[in-house]
Amino acid sequence: MSINNFLFKQVDNSPLIVFRIIFGLLCFLESVGAILTGWVKRTLIEPEFTFTFIGFEWLQPLPGFGMYVYYIIMGVFGLFIMLGYRYRFSAIMFTIMWLATYLMQKSSYNNHYYLLILLSAIMALLPAHKYASLDVKNNPEKKRISMPNWCKAIVILQMFIVYTYGSIAKLYPDWLDLTVMEILMKGKQHYYIVGDFLQQNWVHYILAYGGILYDGLVIPLLLYKPTRKWAFLASIFFHLFNSIVFQVGIFPYLSLAFTLFFFDSKTINRLFLKKKPFYDGNEVVVPNNKNTLIGVLSIYFIVQILLPLRHHIIQDNVLWTEEAHRMSWRMMLRTKYGYATYHVYDKQTKETTIVNLDDYLTKKQQRHVASKPDFIWQFSQRLKKEYAKKGQDISVFVDGKISVNGRPFKPLIDKKVDLAAEKWPVFSHSKWILPSKLD
Repeated sequence: MSINNFLFKQVDNSPLIVFRIIFGLLCFLESVGAILTGWVKRTLIEPEFTFTFIGFEWLQPLPGFGMYVYYIIMGVFGLFIMLGYRYRFSAIMFTIMWLATYLMQKSSYNNHYYLLILLSAIMALLPAHKYASLDVKNNPEKKRISMPNWCKAIVILQMFIVYTYGSIAKLYPDWLDLTVMEILMKGKQHYYIVGDFLQQNWVHYILAYGGILYDGLVIPLLLYKPTRKWAFLASIFFHLFNSIVFQVGIFPYLSLAFTLFFFDSKTINRLFLKKKPFYDGNEVVVPNNKNTLIGVLSIYFIVQILLPLRHHIIQDNVLWTEEAHRMSWRMMLRTKYGYATYHVYDKQTKETTIVNLDDYLTKKQQRHVASKPDFIWQFSQRLKKEYAKKGQDISVFVDGKISVNGRPFKPLIDKKVDLAAEKWPVFSHSKWILPSKLD
């Protein structure tokens, strides 16, 4: 089969139409739920400032109740996606707004938040509003019952990358010997009914090795028709378990919605879009912008494949340094605890004072500035600016230790290095992070 026949062959678009409706609903629920659960208040309103991704310090939350309005607007765009109303504009705006909230804070970093950025951008590209939408109702000429096969292929490929790297990342000693799973489940012991059950050693084996197998095999098994139903049943159990035990928001339900792209379109059509005609043609429609489309998608997926590998070219263990941890599908792989003391040295008076973290940070932020090097560096830079406003020229020295996956506490930062004077190395290792000795 030629590349044109594979990418541009027309197929029934029922899976994409139904997925759009579910996706938009989940975007709405994620936005509104962030307000109702208090997440917006705890993460974006209560802190004096947020820890942004480095380089985006200018991107801070709106003052007062502005972030409530922000999330309500974002939820409205989610509803517009679901209804197919001004679809592309709504999808683009949701993507931009969600990206901004992602970059403006990382205290509540989650791989699923990053995934939602990618999926929102992909959905903005896809013709998901060509049926069962207000756009079609307002302009019937837009109605289509088919789509190019690439629309389906890129969604499947994106999820294959996510799951495959999620599986590979688990292939390390602390996961394989159940250390991580035991710690994770110990934190769930207070759960009603299932808490004690989750402490069983055999359960840990099933969860640890089942997670590796599920992530590594679910996409191939869904693609292979004889195993599709079994993979779907496993997906239901896996994602509902994650939703109940780990409480990871909309991701489990979004992942279940992805299975729409694996089942026969006739089945999707019959179950969800009974009035929709089914497309069973074999037409190949090659667009004029074929080369541009293939080029953009190729670059995108090359980046997606390479990005999770970047920690291999950075010195030391990513579990210790956190360098290249984010945007790499390293999900629930480790536990980390730490404590740190920040010493501010006034270069004029020669006096040293210990920083009271309560004066600057929420409790959650304090946990991060005690255990994660990029947070530690950013807070040191923040202290430098705060003292500079008072006319003081200072140095910041940090004395801290961390424990990774229950190991004994070890020094993390070279306490002789003035972090206020250090630059952040974007593509290399920070020399002031002491060696981990985890391997």
